[in-house]
Amino acid sequence: MVKTLASASFWGRGYTKDGMKKAADFLSAEYKKIGLLPMETDFKQEFAYPVNTFPGKMLVEINGKKLIPGKDFIINNESPGIKQKARLTKIDSLNFVANPNLHVQLKDKLTWSVATAVTNETTIEINRKNLKEIPREISIDIENKFVENFKASNICGWIKGTKQPDSILLITAHYDHLGGMGAETYFPGANDNAAGVATLLSLAKYYKTHPQPYSIGFICFAGEEAGLLGSRYFVENPLIPLSKIKFLINLDLVGTGESGMTVVNASVYPKAFSLLNKVNQEQKLISKINSRGKAANSDHYFFTERGVPAFFIYTQGGPSAYHDIFDKAETLPLTEYHDLFKLIVGFNQRIME
Repeated sequence: MVKTLASASFWGRGYTKDGMKKAADFLSAEYKKIGLLPMETDFKQEFAYPVNTFPGKMLVEINGKKLIPGKDFIINNESPGIKQKARLTKIDSLNFVANPNLHVQLKDKLTWSVATAVTNETTIEINRKNLKEIPREISIDIENKFVENFKASNICGWIKGTKQPDSILLITAHYDHLGGMGAETYFPGANDNAAGVATLLSLAKYYKTHPQPYSIGFICFAGEEAGLLGSRYFVENPLIPLSKIKFLINLDLVGTGESGMTVVNASVYPKAFSLLNKVNQEQKLISKINSRGKAANSDHYFFTERGVPAFFIYTQGGPSAYHDIFDKAETLPLTEYHDLFKLIVGFNQRIME
């Protein structure tokens, strides 16, 4: 599943080549195949937001040498399109300027993200390890397209509980990633967050064949990379009463685990964290579980702000690829995939006791 979601056919599950829409359609079909019930008449909860995209030309030459998008350079996500040739003036060892609207920065690591606005300045970040000489001139031809109302969908399903169906345990993971930068470069997003979605789907299959006293809900959020927009929209327009959610587990960046895992909100809900640790110790699953406090760093956040108890779980160790073109399925170890599955099942079971 991670390999499928991180493949070129979904083009980074983002904003060009219909990547996010294709992923949403795929996940809706998976929900139906598993046998989940939609939270409304359809699995999709639609919403929209602005986004800056780069669908076409992505050409940068430094000193006459063509650079490779994603590997040698990225464009700042708020940049407008631009076409020009210019001399570069050195500001310091890492910063260069062609004119007030065109800047070049040298970086040790290229990390991209999503922008919901466009500025007047274009900034090109270059991997300094791949640049063998001081940049003196730049030739650039980049196309951007600002989409004011990009249409996205949260994918929402559930399994009705056998004894207390009004009590809900919720499992969430965002399925969107960064999409593509230009017509030939995309960001696979295997760890971020194909691994989380794959874990969610595995849990959905398990709970479909093992009905629980409580109802179990499953939400794959869109728009997380643009600022937790899908989860915020759901909390503001809930398809289930938020007061009925007894606990939420959000899965993001769970494709490793050599160095254990971290639980955001652990210190906010110490009794639940103690319960999680107890299950882990009894079954000898994850090597180390780190405690972390409140943080607005994934889709659990707006739920917690509305009083829904929630943990955000992420694993640690393994490849360091993050928000780059190297976050690929073939290099993702999925070290603790099965143990994390068992830990969540065990924790949910204790919550329902």
